[in-house]
Amino acid sequence: MSLVSGVSVERLIASAPGPIFDLLADPSRHREIDGSGTVRDAPSGSVRLSLGARFGMGMRAGGSYTMVNEVVEFETDRLIAWQPRPAVRVARKVLGGRIWRYELEPVEGGTRVRETWDISQERLPVLILPLRGIVRRSMEQTLSRIERIVTS
Repeated sequence: MSLVSGVSVERLIASAPGPIFDLLADPSRHREIDGSGTVRDAPSGSVRLSLGARFGMGMRAGGSYTMVNEVVEFETDRLIAWQPRPAVRVARKVLGGRIWRYELEPVEGGTRVRETWDISQERLPVLILPLRGIVRRSMEQTLSRIERIVTS
């Protein structure tokens, strides 16, 4: 993957795609799977995600803030991706555009899960490129948490 596109990690998880997808499509559970420790909470009343759905997320990294996410790719049990933008209008002018994408591929022994941090649409990618190593480690932790949840 090119520098402009971001980072991808993948893991074989001994589960059918359905339970993994159900976990990803439930924003109220994103804090459980977040390997970065920055996701705090989804607003109460969160519903299962679908194409075009919007959902807020309370975050904490250096300070508290809120992101508004829109589901931009969706195929049940195969693909889900959302694009977060800062809830504060002024911040949206310089930040946002990255896409968090999860691709699920049934394979022998379970499901290959690929998580991608796609920054090809980021407003100012130069601001976040230095985070690539941290993001990769966090994504590896996220896939580990997903595996632990769906296989326990």
